[in-house]
Amino acid sequence: MEEFAGVETWRVFRIMSEFVEGFESLRSIGPAVSIFGSARAKRNEWSYKTTCKVAEVLSRSGYAIISGGGPGIMEAANRGAKRGKGLSIGLNIILPEEQKVNRFQDKSLHFKHFFARKVMFVKYAAGYVIMPGGFGTLDEFFESLTLIQTEKIRRFPVVLMGTEYWGDLLKWMRTKMVEHGTISKSDLQLFHVTDDPNDAADFIIKSHRDSIRKEGERRKRSLPPPDDPPTL
Repeated sequence: MEEFAGVETWRVFRIMSEFVEGFESLRSIGPAVSIFGSARAKRNEWSYKTTCKVAEVLSRSGYAIISGGGPGIMEAANRGAKRGKGLSIGLNIILPEEQKVNRFQDKSLHFKHFFARKVMFVKYAAGYVIMPGGFGTLDEFFESLTLIQTEKIRRFPVVLMGTEYWGDLLKWMRTKMVEHGTISKSDLQLFHVTDDPNDAADFIIKSHRDSIRKEGERRKRSLPPPDDPPTL
């Protein structure tokens, strides 16, 4: 039992090392957007092509792009970042069946623990883009809404792309969650739905700029009044 306890204790330090490496590696990247979606998306699909475009537009506007580092939508996000001459970041995860790292990354980190990786996605993001995806994509989408709704993080723009793909989910949220009172109708305003990559980028850029301006105004109001000039 003591031997097992020791192993569990040392695991804390391995977890800590992932946080330290992530914080040190990403602290100076500037504003970034995290993009999520299916690892199974093919290069000829709408979701892949649209991800490339939105990542390129955001990159040209000065944003770093963060993906999960693997294939599919993750590859498209990093590929679009490279096209836009922006910083392309991959937060790779170590899995039993090794994730194939895409080749479009300027900065590549590797995580064993999902929760440490997820902190990096949200901590350095000025916005999220949620493309069609599976369980992992849903996890990131709903976690971002939970954190914003509960005010555990600042409110930042979350864009859901693919009206046809997400349509039934959105209908269920309106007709089940809202009607049963498990969420408020206003909670549906926590994210923006679109199919247009330019609209998605514009929404994130405007929301980010507005948040910077509001933060600047709050700081200005909180400053003490200037001292009276000395009298002669």
